[in-house]
Amino acid sequence: MSERYKTRAERKQSAQKPSSSSKKPTRPKGNKADKSSLFKRIMMGLAIFVLACISIGGVAVAIIIQGAPEISAEALESPLSSRIYDVNGNEIAELGAQKRTQVDIENVPDIVKNAFVSTEDVRFYSHFGVDPLRIGGAVIANFQEGFGAEGASTITQQVVKNYLLTSEKKLTRKIQEAWLAVKLEQQYSKDQILELYLNKILFAQDIYGVSKATEFYFDKDITSDEITIEEAALLAGLPQSPNYYNPFRNPEAAEKRRNVVINLMAKNGFITDAEAEKAKAIPVTDTIVKKEDNPQPYDAYIDQVIEEFQKKSDMDLYSSGLKVYTYLNPQAQQVVEESLDTNKYVQYPDAQMQAGVAVVSTQNGGIAAIGGGRNQEVKRGYNYATDINRQPGSTIKPILDYGPAIEYLEWSTYHQMVDEQYTYSDGTPINNWDNRYFGQISMRTALAESRNIPALKAIQEVGLDRAKGFAAGLGIDVGENIYESYSIGGFNGVSPLEMAGAYSAFGNGGVYNEPHTIAKIVFPDGTEKTFDPEPQVAMKESTAFMISDMLKTAVQSGTGTAANVANVPVAGKTGTSNYSDETRSKYGLPNRAVPDSWFSGYSTEYTTAIWTGYPKTTSDFYMDYQSQQIAKQLFRAIMTQISGDQVADFQQPDSVVRVGVEKGSTPARLPSDFTPQSEIVYEYFIRGTEPTVTSQQYFEEEEEEEPVSSVEGLFASYNRESNVIELSWNHADSDNAEFSVDVSVDEGSFQSLTTTDQTEIIVENVIPGGIYGFRVTATVDGESSEPSTTTIELPSDGNSNDDNSDEDNENDGSNGPGQGNNEDGEGNNNGPGNNNPDDGSQDGQGNDQDRPGNDGDSDGRGNEPGPGNGNGNGNEGDQEEPSGNEDEGNDSSDNPDQSNDNPDGESTP
Repeated sequence: MSERYKTRAERKQSAQKPSSSSKKPTRPKGNKADKSSLFKRIMMGLAIFVLACISIGGVAVAIIIQGAPEISAEALESPLSSRIYDVNGNEIAELGAQKRTQVDIENVPDIVKNAFVSTEDVRFYSHFGVDPLRIGGAVIANFQEGFGAEGASTITQQVVKNYLLTSEKKLTRKIQEAWLAVKLEQQYSKDQILELYLNKILFAQDIYGVSKATEFYFDKDITSDEITIEEAALLAGLPQSPNYYNPFRNPEAAEKRRNVVINLMAKNGFITDAEAEKAKAIPVTDTIVKKEDNPQPYDAYIDQVIEEFQKKSDMDLYSSGLKVYTYLNPQAQQVVEESLDTNKYVQYPDAQMQAGVAVVSTQNGGIAAIGGGRNQEVKRGYNYATDINRQPGSTIKPILDYGPAIEYLEWSTYHQMVDEQYTYSDGTPINNWDNRYFGQISMRTALAESRNIPALKAIQEVGLDRAKGFAAGLGIDVGENIYESYSIGGFNGVSPLEMAGAYSAFGNGGVYNEPHTIAKIVFPDGTEKTFDPEPQVAMKESTAFMISDMLKTAVQSGTGTAANVANVPVAGKTGTSNYSDETRSKYGLPNRAVPDSWFSGYSTEYTTAIWTGYPKTTSDFYMDYQSQQIAKQLFRAIMTQISGDQVADFQQPDSVVRVGVEKGSTPARLPSDFTPQSEIVYEYFIRGTEPTVTSQQYFEEEEEEEPVSSVEGLFASYNRESNVIELSWNHADSDNAEFSVDVSVDEGSFQSLTTTDQTEIIVENVIPGGIYGFRVTATVDGESSEPSTTTIELPSDGNSNDDNSDEDNENDGSNGPGQGNNEDGEGNNNGPGNNNPDDGSQDGQGNDQDRPGNDGDSDGRGNEPGPGNGNGNGNEGDQEEPSGNEDEGNDSSDNPDQSNDNPDGESTP
């Protein structure tokens, strides 16, 4: 029977029984249906997870909101002052709302209100306390430019933060801030909220509220109709960073910020474009009124505390009721203030000369004292210890040259270098300050005597990138690019605080601590937060110790003897910069004039860095040779006063060994049994690199030869008319002898003058009032005699002119590559010019003129400098005193009897 004739029941039964030919295979695991089911389960689980997170987050937000403070009239009217304590826990200042004048919103001019609304919250009158559009823009900006690129707080949120919240827990505070802002908008009108804001915000250290700020900056009443567009814009721009935009301290930055506000006012329709251009054309210095103030001993330090706090916290220090514990050492601060504002320790040439001093703990970087300047007219004005950006001169050599050479190349303090005629890589000549060359010398001598050519050779061998990285590890940023001329300080620039931080790492075993004032803060609820930065290992212990030991030589017998401190192991380095030819010509400056004089030094206890100079150079205000000694004198005075009774010396690490080496051997050789003791020097080597081969220079002599006789009758006389010294002597074997003549100035170290086969010489271009020492050694057939010496003191009223002498008119250096050479600071070659904000007249400076010689203090005679540099951009020439004892004011010009004892300057043989 065919299929179509089957009964309905049969057909149904047949359909339920699959035939062998049509039987479908079993579906394997993972087919489409199973995948769909798995996807559904995953999505359901994810949805549950999200809902759980939302629920948990909602609960957390609810808990956070529940912990928010109540909004009350009392809370909105009673800010808490903060107190600052010194290192001993004694209160030194209270910061609060003492300098505040309340003003009703109806008495605030519309131009002032519009300036603040344009700058801080342009949709203030339309949002409900939180601005979603602003939040969205801030999220995008922070995503594109990094966290913190743009804030999202409305004026209402800022009122909540300033009056009601003190917690540093950012997420918690933000949630509470938003919640309270919405509540505040429900309880107060927009004008009331704006009034709270304008009466609360900080405008300058202790100037609090828009009314007091108007009086302070413009000597005007906020309720008057005299407030101009430019004044309102200046006020509105200040709260973003009151210290930085302070027009007394940083007028250029303040004007730039003010003009941004003016542009916003025009953009938002509060003023016309024409009014905006007219307002921007008025210099900010024409609108502010300087007031007589009464600076306090701790003003400069407190200013740094405030600035540091504002960088690390967005809380209002003046109303948060905080206890701020600092590293201020009252004794050190008092000494620093006295050293700047009186002549107790040094004699300043005039009231216009400025100085900046930073004293930090060598061990932890805590700032013990800050000297912000001399004769400051405005309380907490421009800070010469923290704000300047000047060329460091030779003080940079341990940081860019010799420190990296030890760290990366394992140089020893004996490492031999050749001080010779030399050029930068591009062929530009480089000279030393005296246009002389020492020949083969050790790295110790090169650094202690601040020779330029070895410093350049060091950075060339190290490599510029490694030198830059080493400096960065010490907190010194040399800029995006680095050039060879930076090796001798030819760049802008650094501040004393930065140099103190860098040098402290050498005295701290190579560990760098960023200089900081704040140790910790204590919140009103008793919780604490430490502010100490994390210590960073900047170099090996071996590098730190070997630099320290060489810098000890610099203050014991090198360029920094005037900074040596009795009974305290100190290490340090001098530095000066130089003017370009254009600046010298413009102001008619003598060759020995310089713009900057530095000294940076340290013990294991304190590190002190000092800058001295003038804010702006004129034909009357520049650093002459005597004023260049003040930085060293200040260092000695300050460190003498603040150092403990027993200051530990720098500890030699196990990674360093001290080895006796035969002088001049290259490579270093151990002395033999026959090496004279006078030919052995003891230097430091990184363990494993010390010499192992013994020198064969000296052998046992079979027969002792008769020594060469010394010169006799050594006699020096001064010829006043020709301004020369005539030196003569006798010798028993003058026909066969050769004579080496050395000279010292003002009892400093001897330097080679000449070699001759004659028995007399003439020394030209001598300096009136100078003390000249001569040493003559005879050499016959390679054997030398014992030296003979004589001294002559010249009258101070000689005919020579020290500013026009041939010696002073020598150039101490040529232009280094990449250094600015023009009046406006445009750079020649490939490097930046000097565009110094403190002194627009300083262009392309970089020559250190620290000459060896005795420091004569205020009324004594310091040494005359060696040849000054006339064109040395990027070239430092040290003019420090030669090693020797200090001349404590024994200037013949101050002692008529002494000056008249020997009018012709003759010496006794």
